[in-house]
Amino acid sequence: MDTLFWRLKDENLLPRKYFEVDFPMIVARKIHNIKSKPPLSKPIIESHSGDSLLIDSHSLDSSRYSIVGADLRFSSDLEEKLKKHNLDVHLPTLLIAECVLVYMTPQQSANLLKWAASTFPVAMFINYEQVNMTDRFGQIMIENLQRRQCNLAGVEVCRSLEAQRERLLLNGWENAHAIDMMKVYSSLPQADVKRIEELEFLDEKELFEQLMQHYCICWASKDSSNLGLADIAF
Repeated sequence: MDTLFWRLKDENLLPRKYFEVDFPMIVARKIHNIKSKPPLSKPIIESHSGDSLLIDSHSLDSSRYSIVGADLRFSSDLEEKLKKHNLDVHLPTLLIAECVLVYMTPQQSANLLKWAASTFPVAMFINYEQVNMTDRFGQIMIENLQRRQCNLAGVEVCRSLEAQRERLLLNGWENAHAIDMMKVYSSLPQADVKRIEELEFLDEKELFEQLMQHYCICWASKDSSNLGLADIAF
């Protein structure tokens, strides 16, 4: 279960409103966990103001947190549900996709990116998923997933960092960047790297580096308010 909302709440860093979107079946399980576990439900209640919480089997809506059951491949249905839960598209918005687009066809992910770029005038889109999937290591990753009946429908866009960046630019975003996770890891403060590596002993460092080179973070922005989003970088 994604705990980002609760961590932001603990650190007093909540945005105006936090939205989470997943398949209805997954959302139903998350809502059950929230309702049955006070450490999850209490922060939502504490941060809520106004009328009663709205909750059913596939959605939960408070003034600061909303979880919606929807299929991202159908943006019109997604937009309708988000607006029903008081999404304000005019506020600066951060959208995060974590290993999501790769499970859509390239056309479906392009449609989602176009919808986001046309809906939010001031926004940043962050995408975390596979990259460099045309080399031998990438092919082994694909084969392993296929053996588990897991099809990466959008893997062709994951052929390179440039392909990832180009997809964002071609679908309405003003600027875009992409770096692999090895570069991210190398950019961490060395004290943190040392602490991590002492906690998790790496006996196969070469394998770890190969894996990190096959995942990436991409980010793109639109900034009609000139907030300086284009200057955000590693």
